Parts: sequence; C-alpha cells; structure tokens
Amino acid sequence: MTNTNYPSATPQTPNQPPKKNGSKNLVIGLLAAGLLGTWGYLLYDKNQSSEKIQTFQTQSTSYMTQRDSLKNMYDDAEMRLDSITSSNNNLHGQLTDRQKDINNLKAQIRSILTKKNATEAELKEAKGLIAQLNDKISGLEADVARLTGENQQLTAANNTLTQEKSDLQQTLQTTTTEKQDLEKTVDVGSTFSASNIQVTPIDDRRNGKEKTTTNAKKVDKLVVSFDVENRIAKSGPADMYIMVTAPDGKVISDPAMGSGTLTTRTDGDKPYTAKVSIQYEQGTQKLVEFPVKQNKFQTGSYKIEIYHNGFKIGEGTRTLKKGGLFG
Repeated sequence: MTNTNYPSATPQTPNQPPKKNGSKNLVIGLLAAGLLGTWGYLLYDKNQSSEKIQTFQTQSTSYMTQRDSLKNMYDDAEMRLDSITSSNNNLHGQLTDRQKDINNLKAQIRSILTKKNATEAELKEAKGLIAQLNDKISGLEADVARLTGENQQLTAANNTLTQEKSDLQQTLQTTTTEKQDLEKTVDVGSTFSASNIQVTPIDDRRNGKEKTTTNAKKVDKLVVSFDVENRIAKSGPADMYIMVTAPDGKVISDPAMGSGTLTTRTDGDKPYTAKVSIQYEQGTQKLVEFPVKQNKFQTGSYKIEIYHNGFKIGEGTRTLKKGGLFG
C-alpha cells in the first residue's frame, strides 16, 4: 500500500469498540412498557376487585335485608297466630284440625330462615310459605270473628235465659209463698169450731142406770160432749184432743184413755187426757162424746179444753161438791 495525500473514499474509523446505545434504549423502552403494563393491570385488577367487593357487599346487604324482612314477616305471622289462639279458647278445637298443616309450614319456614347460606330460591320459597301461613291465619281470624259473633249472640241469649230464669224463680218463689200462705190459710180455716160444750158428772148405779150428780164422792165419770163443724174441712177422719184439768191443777192422764202430749200452735207442748178420732162429713155438724174416768174425783172445778189442728177450739168447766146436791 502506498501513502497518498488524497483522501480515501472509504471513511476510516478509529480502532474503538462499537456503540451499544440503541440496544440499551430498546431494553429500557421494553422495561418501561412492561412496567406500565403491570401498573395498568394492577390498576385494572384493583378496580375489578373493588367492583366485585362492592357488588358482593351490595348483594350481601340485599341478602341480609331480604332475610331480615322474611324473618320479621314470619315473626308477625307467629304473633298473629299466638294472639288468635290465646284469646279464643273456642278455636282450639278447630285449630287442632289445622295444626298439622300450620306446624308443617312453620317448620319449613324456620328451616330456611335458620340457614346461614340460604339461596335466593330458598328465600323466595320461604316468602311463599309465609304467605300460605298468613292465609291460614287469616282464615282463623275469620273464624274468630264468626265465633265471636256467635258467642255474643249466645251470651245475649244466655243473659235473656238467666233473666227469665230469675223471673221464673221469683215468680215461683212468690207462687210458693202464696201457695204456702194459701195452704196455711186453708189449714187454719179448716180447723173445727166447737159449740154446745157440756161436762156431765155421772154416777153409775148398780142397776146399770146412770144418774147425774155433783157429789164428788159419787161421780164415776165425767162425760164431755160438744158439737164440731167446719164448712171448708174435707170429709174424712179428724182428731180431737181433750184436756181435763183437775181442781189440783194437774191434767188427768191415763194410758188407758190414750193420754199423751200435743204440740199446740200457740201454747207449745201440752199434755192431753184423751184423743178422740171422728169421721167427719163436710158441711155437717158432728156430735163428739167422751167419758173421762177416774177412781176418785176431787171436789172443786174441773176445766175441760178441746184442741183441733193445734188450736184450742173450746173450753168449759164443771164443779163437783161435797154434798149430794145435783148439779
């Protein structure tokens, strides 16, 4: 090679390593693009996650709201049912017929509402079951209204019957009192009256003849006689009680004459000498006679009292003397 002063057409480069600026810039650009892409992805992913979280939160809030709403609806239904059954005992019989269906509905509803992860479909089913339960409760409420109306009618009828019963009892009591008063009046009114009362001292002679005497030593018996009569007393047997009181104040008493004790209407219990039974014919006058016998008669006055139906209907006296004079 020869040296020349003319420049060569081919530029001469110094003996240096080749420049790498272009590759470096390319790498930097790629790294920057990757970084930007990563940031963009991260931002996008963050936005997506935020949207998902927001959507989940919204869905969760909606789910809880729906579930709480259904729980409140169910609680209201149970309160209605408890109110109906506790306030109306007459409904228990009818409720027994429907209890199986109602209990089945309540069990299904509780099963869904107690699930922590109940699905939308299950919540929708629970809502429908609550609607069925409310329909049955509405039917019970209608029955309550009907039964209440019937009960009011029965109560009114019962009150009427009670008043009528009270009126009848009052009427019956009045009638019974009037009847008792009437019976008492008839009873008192049917008491006989005695008239023509006579006490005859008799001396029984040995020849069988009787002689009237006032000599106490000769008197064998006192024959008490009187007439009885009553216009309203019915025909039939009647008992007359004769009390003979001796001059010493004691009532003559002898078992042979049927002596005893009589409960009077006004004087309490009194001993009587004899009870004389008669057969009376209504509207007629009946003669009654009875002999009072004693071993020895005292001097003085003998008092004779006649009782019928507990009332004293007449009395008389007879005096016996020491002498042999006839009375």
